[in-house]
Amino acid sequence: MPTTTAARELPHPAREEIRLATVLHALSDPMRLRIATALDPHGEGEGRGASCSQVDLPVSPSTVTHHFRVLREAGVIKQCYRGTAKINCLRRTDLDTLYPGLLDAILTGARRETEPGTAP
Repeated sequence: MPTTTAARELPHPAREEIRLATVLHALSDPMRLRIATALDPHGEGEGRGASCSQVDLPVSPSTVTHHFRVLREAGVIKQCYRGTAKINCLRRTDLDTLYPGLLDAILTGARRETEPGTAP
């Protein structure tokens, strides 16, 4: 029997349920910050969608799953199924509406720290 779409939907907080402290906590972990940066390579629009396996992290698959779940539950990313793949996208519009400039500042800072020859 095929799985229904509703059964494959993951819970996400509504925009009005997203809290600053939760977003900051989610992005305070280096691996989760790396995920957010990978999902929004140039700070344009909603960013690109990517499956969990397309984001290269030096941790076990179960830890990768944990990091994506924390980001989803904080309201930083949206996860949806496309076939059997779970696609992840930043919730840039929601975050920019709630906290203008926050995501840009965090991701720009993260990129600067990873550029060669740039002091943290």
